[in-house]
Amino acid sequence: METTDHVLIVDDDRDIRELIAAYLEKNGMRTTLAANGRQLRAALDTAVPDLIVLDLMLPGEDGLTLCRELRAGKFRTVPVLMLTARGEEVDRIIGLEMGADDYMPKPFAVRELLARIRAVLRRTRMLPPNIQVTESADMLGFGDWRLDTTARHLLDAAGTMVALSGAEYRLLRVFLDHPQRVLTRDQLLNLTQGRDADQFDRSIDLLVSRLRQRLRDDAREPRYIKTLRSEGYVFSSGVTALGAAP
Repeated sequence: METTDHVLIVDDDRDIRELIAAYLEKNGMRTTLAANGRQLRAALDTAVPDLIVLDLMLPGEDGLTLCRELRAGKFRTVPVLMLTARGEEVDRIIGLEMGADDYMPKPFAVRELLARIRAVLRRTRMLPPNIQVTESADMLGFGDWRLDTTARHLLDAAGTMVALSGAEYRLLRVFLDHPQRVLTRDQLLNLTQGRDADQFDRSIDLLVSRLRQRLRDDAREPRYIKTLRSEGYVFSSGVTALGAAP
C-alpha cells in the first residue's frame, strides 16, 4: 500500500501556511502546521514528517537556528526545504550550509514548491550502492582520516578534530557512499541539495574545493577527490566501516 507523504510546514504567516497546506493536500500529501520553533518541536514529538518546509524569518528562533538544531539531533535525516523572503545568494548558501536540502525564495508559486518538495523527497530516498555499509557505522575510515557520522566531524591521523559545515558533510558522505565511481556535477547537486544545476551553477566546484581544503588534499595531485575533465569527480580512496565512535 502506498503511503502518503507527510510535510511539516513551519511559517509564522498563517495565510502562507494554509495556502501551502491546501495545495499539498490537494495533491495527495498530509500536512502539519507550525508557527514557530516551539510548535515545530511539539509537532516532531507527535510524528516524524517526511519533509519540513521551514521559513527562514521566524520570530524568536529563526529558521537557521532551528535547521542547525534539527541537523544536530535525532531528526538530522529529515529533509528540510527552506523558505525566505530574502533572495540574496548569501542567504541561500548559509541556509544550505546549515543543513537545508533546498532553498526557495518568497514569493513563490505553490506548484513550483510542490515540484521542489517531490524532488527533495525523491533524492533523499535514493539508496546508493553501499549505503547499507556506511549507514550502519558511526565511524568511517578512509586514507588517514576517520569521519564521525554522529558528531559530523573529521578526525585526522593524530586524532585532531576538523569541523565540517552541513554542506561539506553531505558532500563527503555522498563521496564515501560512492567510492571509486565517477559522479557528475548534476548528480552531486541532486544528491546533496535535491535540485538540478543550471548552466552557470558552479556551487559544487566551490564546495569540492572547500572539502579538499578540509582533507588537506592537493588539487594538483589529489589523493582523495580527483577531477575528471568534462565528466565530474571521483573519490579514489577505499572506505571502511569502523563501527561505533569512541
